[in-house]
Amino acid sequence: MDWYVKVLKQYFDFSGRARRKEYWMFALISMIISIVLTLLDMGVGLYSELYGAGLLSSIYSLAIVIPSIAVSVRRLHDTDHSGWWLLLMFIPLLGALILLVVMCFNSKDDNEYGPNPKAEPNLGESDDLAV
Repeated sequence: MDWYVKVLKQYFDFSGRARRKEYWMFALISMIISIVLTLLDMGVGLYSELYGAGLLSSIYSLAIVIPSIAVSVRRLHDTDHSGWWLLLMFIPLLGALILLVVMCFNSKDDNEYGPNPKAEPNLGESDDLAV
C-alpha cells in the first residue's frame, strides 16, 4: 500500500524514475479498488449497463488518470525511454503489447532522467528482514 500512496503523493510529477515494483503495485491496487467499486456500484444500483460503468468507479477512474500517466512516464524513464512512448497506446493492440514488454524491463543505470531508484532504500521494507 505504501507504493500506491507514494504514487498518489507524486500526483503531477512526470520527472524522475519509477521502479517496476512501484509501477506494478500501483496498477494492482488500482485494479483491485476499481473492481471493488464496480461491485459496490452494482450492489447499490449505480451501475449503468448502457455505459458499462458505475458512478463510484467512474469517479475513481477520473481521479487516478493523472497519477497513472505520471507513474507510467516515470517507469518509461527508468527503462531509459522517453515518456512520449506512452503514445504507443493509440496503436491498437500492438502499442499496448509493446508498452507491456517495456514496462517489464529492468531498471537501467543512471541516465538522463536521474539516478537508478534501486540504489535508494526500498519503501516499506525493513533492513532487519534482509537475509
